[in-house]
Amino acid sequence: MIRPPSKEIVVAVVALTAIGLHLLLRFGIGVEGTVFGVPWPTVPLLVALACGIPLVLDLAGRLIRFEFSSDLLAALSIVTSVVLGEYLAGTIVVLMLSGGQALEAYAVRRASFALEALAKRMPTLAHHRQDGEVVDVPLADVAVGDSLVVFPHETCPVDGVVLEGRSTMNESYLTGEPYLLPKAEGASVLSGAVNGVGALTIRAEKTAVDSRYAQIMEVMRESERRRPRLRRLADQLGAFYTPLAIGVALAAWALSGDASRFLGVLVVATPCPLLIGIPVAIIGAVSLAARRGIVVKDPAVLEKLDDCQVAVFDKTGTLTYGKPKLTEAVLAPGFGRDEVLTAVASLERYSRHPLASAVIEAAEEAGLPLEEAVRVAERPGEGLVGEILGRSVRVTGRKKLAATSPEAAALLPPPAGGLECVALIDGRYAATFRFLDEPRAEGGSFISHLKPRHGFRRVLLVSGDRESEARRLAEKVGIDEVHADCSPEQKLELVREITRRAETLFMGDGINDAPALTAATVGIAFGPGSDVAAEAAGAVVLESSLERVDELLHIGKRMRAIALQSAVGGMALSLIGMGVAAAGYLPPVAGAISQEVIDVLAVLNALRASTPPRTLTDYEVNPADVR
Repeated sequence: MIRPPSKEIVVAVVALTAIGLHLLLRFGIGVEGTVFGVPWPTVPLLVALACGIPLVLDLAGRLIRFEFSSDLLAALSIVTSVVLGEYLAGTIVVLMLSGGQALEAYAVRRASFALEALAKRMPTLAHHRQDGEVVDVPLADVAVGDSLVVFPHETCPVDGVVLEGRSTMNESYLTGEPYLLPKAEGASVLSGAVNGVGALTIRAEKTAVDSRYAQIMEVMRESERRRPRLRRLADQLGAFYTPLAIGVALAAWALSGDASRFLGVLVVATPCPLLIGIPVAIIGAVSLAARRGIVVKDPAVLEKLDDCQVAVFDKTGTLTYGKPKLTEAVLAPGFGRDEVLTAVASLERYSRHPLASAVIEAAEEAGLPLEEAVRVAERPGEGLVGEILGRSVRVTGRKKLAATSPEAAALLPPPAGGLECVALIDGRYAATFRFLDEPRAEGGSFISHLKPRHGFRRVLLVSGDRESEARRLAEKVGIDEVHADCSPEQKLELVREITRRAETLFMGDGINDAPALTAATVGIAFGPGSDVAAEAAGAVVLESSLERVDELLHIGKRMRAIALQSAVGGMALSLIGMGVAAAGYLPPVAGAISQEVIDVLAVLNALRASTPPRTLTDYEVNPADVR
């Protein structure tokens, strides 16, 4: 879709055209004569100044609200240039103001390539099956319960459940998981996933606007809507810089008696595009993070990261792989290990549960064949159910089984360390599978480098697991301070207490981490886990890797340095120009051109934030740390 030009772009084009026409009429053609008493060469400049009135009124509104940003210098310069008849200088300031704002808008669009790429992936039509016919309908018209056909290699339009067909789907763009998931009757599908070679008929479980893909799109849009705190820091700098510039301009006028020096100082002091260097740097850093698989929802976290002194980690899925290994199978009398493992693994192929891949991997390692499953379903409160070779198979948890089948739950062995699931075959309790989740290979190296390289004073592990499990992990990765058996409320209170004393970084991936993610100075949702956690966090690391977290730390630190270089360095150059203008050696037009050069340099420097450096990590993984 072609976007209409913004107001700032129109004003910038008019101003640039007016300057060109003025120079052509005055020096190129030498046109003489007047229009209503106005010399012909000056007419284009007056037109451009008139187009700049909305921008001046907007800045005047800020003045009424006592918002003394340095952009106000631009409005004062434009008004003063009109009063003194310096129309060319005033038009150049209009070009600076509108051009700088247009540059910011362009930088936002350029940096938000990920959002545009997401939008282009989604189909605009869905294949609706009704009364034996397939009709294409607009995606927005799809309702819950509609039967839709997803053809081979097409993108799934909405979240749903498979009614007919067999295929595989690539969900890596949504979840970060690098493998294909089999889909058969009863399996769930996600919008945005790419279908394989088989056609599928699905029942829409959500509308397009409520589906998983739309949620990711909204997260990306929100990251653009948020106004970062670092920009407010620039406004604070402007609150000091603006009175200083006005003071110098008044002094130059008072001491020389020449009003043009007042205008010359104001024009060279006008850093409207200059302070745009800060949001340009921020948007560039957001773009760089997106290319590394990190969605920065709140750009303010890029500023805050470098101030964090306490790192708080959740356990499962954050410091561990979130991919447990099957370590034990406690069998009920009358059932064999291979029999139960084959049945459960055959059913788990159609689930995205964290324990599913562990069961499948154990079956493959044992050389067991996986059978076809039919009538697969995963209903709330029941777990995963289906039929394997004519036998009913159910995989559930201890609490769910106790709520639905107390007699079967009475046969379960006592709880043990780690995770577990319960299998029932033909309604009879068959086995309890137990799992352990190992630390990430890079965990120890990452933890050990946080204090010397990133200035963290404390590193904590906060987990809802038992004390023994939490300390087992903490010992392997090198964390001394452990808080175990924590409920979400306890996690929240602990993070609040820590954050009251120091800036805090919290990382977690589950629903129970959402309150703590919100309470911390910076919350990072880790991996493709809970939607709730992703909503609560300021940044989401899509790929489950601590290396990506380290990259985010470096992106934030580098962005802050570049943004301040652009702001402070540009203002320093402007101060030098103000001195030259106050001494009478820089007339208004030359001052406007000089300021334009300074602004361009500042913005070009800010654009470096979107360019990846040679490396974004500063630690080496030592696998021995977790052995």
